[in-house]
Amino acid sequence: MRVDLFDFELPQDLIAQRPVSPRDAARLLDVAPDGLHDRGVRDLPGLLRRGDLLVFNDTRVIPARLLGTRPAGGKVEALLIRDLGQGRWLAFARPTKRLKLGDSLAFMGGLDAAVAARNEDGSIVLAFDKTGHAFLTALEQGGAVPLPPYIRGGTADAQDRSDYQTLFARHDGSVAAPTAGLHFTPALMAALAEAGIAAAGVTLHVGAGTFQPVRVEDTDAHIMHAEWGEVPEATARAVEATRAAGGRVVAIGTTSLRLLESVGRLHDGKVAPWTGETDIFITPGFRFRVVDLLLTNFHLPRSTLFMLVAAFAGLERIRQAYAHAIERRYRFYSYGDCCLLRR
Repeated sequence: MRVDLFDFELPQDLIAQRPVSPRDAARLLDVAPDGLHDRGVRDLPGLLRRGDLLVFNDTRVIPARLLGTRPAGGKVEALLIRDLGQGRWLAFARPTKRLKLGDSLAFMGGLDAAVAARNEDGSIVLAFDKTGHAFLTALEQGGAVPLPPYIRGGTADAQDRSDYQTLFARHDGSVAAPTAGLHFTPALMAALAEAGIAAAGVTLHVGAGTFQPVRVEDTDAHIMHAEWGEVPEATARAVEATRAAGGRVVAIGTTSLRLLESVGRLHDGKVAPWTGETDIFITPGFRFRVVDLLLTNFHLPRSTLFMLVAAFAGLERIRQAYAHAIERRYRFYSYGDCCLLRR
């Protein structure tokens, strides 16, 4: 499909620079069969049914933005994208053109790395001198929260250390937050449980490529970065039990949806325990097999995530919803408001 079909104009002042407080005070656009309804996140228990199952992404964002120096003494900035194992990370770096194979880079926090590869897409591979717990400890000390550039130019502060992390964050590995999960609080989770709505977790370590605009003219030419994910046995059982009992599977965020649909595509629509990498790219025409409802933030134009929501709810329906959200001045992107979509 033509990528320009997924374009729209957004006033810059609607891009949220901080989350609302408390988190569940955010607005929610209910994209329902009978129309568009302006609600709040706290209304969610009443919008779902007893027996529904929420599926969250329990990944934890790591401080993946690194500042350091090059061999000649110049500054270098690196954004880690994906863990390749054994201390090697796929990364974007500036200034890329001045980095050569074998260059030793010294980053804050006591992390040293060598440039192990340069790729055609402009990314590089960094081989760090630390792995495992030692690497993560150094990263916590020297790294910064990898905010997207539309939030204060990507410059994070101490508050973002907590703001850009969900209530469910358990497993280190993401370089971008699963932002739909940012709206949940213990109070909201208690209200959902009281309403008979269950919850389960999956893990998808989100890479920076997921949120970047598509820079080709046709979706067929776009290449997705692979991301590592896991569906635990308990979650697979919960999904299948919910469906057997007539309940609905509600993905909290596009990352949870992508992982569930990746597994469903492998198992003829069923969800089974699974660990691996997925580069699934969902565009209109995709056959959804698992997820019935999706709670998600408002996404960037021409992004793979805007294409995903258009595939899930229908392109024209999403265009109407986004036009309504802009008119009613909803807050957009990572720290913004959200919408509830039906398949």
